[in-house]
Amino acid sequence: MAGTQLDPTSNDPVVAAHVDTAEVPSAAWGWSGEAPRTFRFAGWFFAAFLLLMMIGNHSGKVEDLFLIGFAGAIVFVLVRDMVVRRKPR
Repeated sequence: MAGTQLDPTSNDPVVAAHVDTAEVPSAAWGWSGEAPRTFRFAGWFFAAFLLLMMIGNHSGKVEDLFLIGFAGAIVFVLVRDMVVRRKPR
């Protein structure tokens, strides 16, 4: 049977990707990065998915307006991200 005592750990911050492990404990394992290509792909996928949801058996157009609005907002954010990434800092 395993003991109930915890192993002592050091409280020294480990610098992993410029993140303090006291604030982000998973940074010690290297899980603190971002996946910008994945987020961009997901954004385009869900914008297209929202527009494809307009095809269906509903008769009202209010749903279509909301779907177009949310898809347009996602596309606006994605295009803005593309423009900001191209500009030199």
